[in-house]
Amino acid sequence: MIKLENILVATDFGQASETALTYGRSLARTFGSRLHVIHVTQSALMFSGPEAVGVDFAALQTKLDDEATQHLNSVLGDDDRRELRALPVVRSGTSPAHEIVVYASSAKVDLIVLGTHGRGAMAHLFMGSVAERVVRAAPCPVLTVRHPEHEFVFPDALQVVARQRG
Repeated sequence: MIKLENILVATDFGQASETALTYGRSLARTFGSRLHVIHVTQSALMFSGPEAVGVDFAALQTKLDDEATQHLNSVLGDDDRRELRALPVVRSGTSPAHEIVVYASSAKVDLIVLGTHGRGAMAHLFMGSVAERVVRAAPCPVLTVRHPEHEFVFPDALQVVARQRG
């Protein structure tokens, strides 16, 4: 039997991440797992340059992290917190993939779920893929979910209609 005590969903708050969160929630309910949801903010130091003279990078980082925390808290509902013991996590760094992998290792995550954007070959060549980097470095299995995804689960009302037609 597969044992999944901790499931981590990585989010950038995009549509692919919403799909990944749907999968993560469902898997956490099925396996009785704790749901961790991580968002990685860019390091404020990435915005440095000649025009950044006098910028308070610590204050900027705090602002970025606080906004991400608020957004993450709005994505997680009371059911997530109560039933799945959902834990919102905000990390900052220059590599989202690295931060996701480091967190997964330290939190003893059993499965990482993340969305993919399905970019074309040229975009992938120049920008790389967070999902690909996580898959290569993760200490556990990784489920990548592409948006739009294949629907495996139908709402109850649709199942009834489908059975009546069939």
